[in-house]
Amino acid sequence: MRHKIAEYISEEKLDKRIRELAAQISKDYAKKEIRLICILKGSVFYTCELAKRITVPVTLDFMSVSSYGSGTESSGTITIKKDLDESIEGLDVIVVEDIIDSGNTLSRLIPMLKERKPASLKVTTLLDKPDRREVDDVNVDYVGFEIEDKFVVGYGLDYDQSYRDLPYIGIVEL
Repeated sequence: MRHKIAEYISEEKLDKRIRELAAQISKDYAKKEIRLICILKGSVFYTCELAKRITVPVTLDFMSVSSYGSGTESSGTITIKKDLDESIEGLDVIVVEDIIDSGNTLSRLIPMLKERKPASLKVTTLLDKPDRREVDDVNVDYVGFEIEDKFVVGYGLDYDQSYRDLPYIGIVEL
């Protein structure tokens, strides 16, 4: 069933902000190589657009970590469905998220990744909902947009696997 979607962040605004974040990351990691860890599935669009714009060498790996079922709210528990293919020991790593709200997923994922001894570990998210934070130990280094507590889709974000393909961020009108 398709829902009415209201545009919230345009494709142009997304592109501009991702370019700005890529420029900052490129500056922060000058003369280094970055391993981006794309958190599947939602972060694929953001990861690809970010990687294309970063000017230092970039490699990619993928994890599938979920705190959502088919609903619109985080379940509070995480499941690792796909782990990294390669070691991150000694690498400069940036975890790429599509959206951070409760923070539960990252509060469990980051300590696990730190145990793997990367040289550095930072986090970027396209969207941040700080009003929804349930944990205090989540630090986001590169934020695309801070948004209010709305259920958003598009640009990789979904509602029960639909709407990922929208080129903008939209609000689902349930």
